Amino acid sequence: MPRIAGHTEGIESVRAVVTECARLNIGHLTLYAFSYENWNRPADEIVALMLLLTEYLRAEKQELLDNNIRLGTFGDISRLPEHAQEALKEVGEATSELTGMRLNLALNYSGRQDIVHAALRIARGHAGGALDLSRLDEKVFATYLDSFDQPDPDLLIRTSGEMRVSNFLLWQIAYTEIHVTDVLWPDFREKHIHEAIADYQSRTRRFGRVD
Repeated sequence: MPRIAGHTEGIESVRAVVTECARLNIGHLTLYAFSYENWNRPADEIVALMLLLTEYLRAEKQELLDNNIRLGTFGDISRLPEHAQEALKEVGEATSELTGMRLNLALNYSGRQDIVHAALRIARGHAGGALDLSRLDEKVFATYLDSFDQPDPDLLIRTSGEMRVSNFLLWQIAYTEIHVTDVLWPDFREKHIHEAIADYQSRTRRFGRVD
C-alpha cells in the first residue's frame, strides 16, 4: 500500500487517542503531528499530510466542542499551507474558551528550535528592558517556550519500538517517564493508551531524590 495509507489510518488513531484521553480526564495531550525535519519527506507525501490535517480539523471540530477539548499548537505554523493555517485558526478560536483537556498539535515543531526561539525571546526582552537577566532561572526560561502555559509531560509514549525522542519537547521531558511500545502508530488504539498508563502507574518518580 502507498505510504499515505498509513497516515490515513493514523487519523483513526488520533480520533481514538483524543477521545479516550478526554474520557480519562487527562489534562493535556500533545501529538507530534509534523516535525521540522519532516519537510525532508517527498513533496507529494507532505501535500497529502497537510490535506489530511485540514480534513481532520474540519471533521472533528464539533467533536472537540462536544467533548470540551481545547485545541492549541506547538511549533511555527506559518510555514504550513494556507488551508491548514485557516483550519487551525478556525478550530482554535472555536475551542479557545473550553475548559476540558488541552489538545496540542506539534506542527513544524523542533525541540531544539523551541529552546533557541525561547533564548531569542529572552534576548529581545532584555534588550527592550522587559527582563532583568538576574531573574532568569529555569522557571522563567520555561515561560518563553511554546508550552509556556502548560505543565511538563508526565508520560511520553514512543510508538513503533523506536528508542529515541526525535527532537520532541527536549526541555520539557527532562523528568518525563517514557513508555516504548512496538505497536505502530496506525495500529495504536484505546487499549494501548491503557497499557501505557498502567506502565506509568508502576513507576516511582523520584526527581533526583530517594524514596
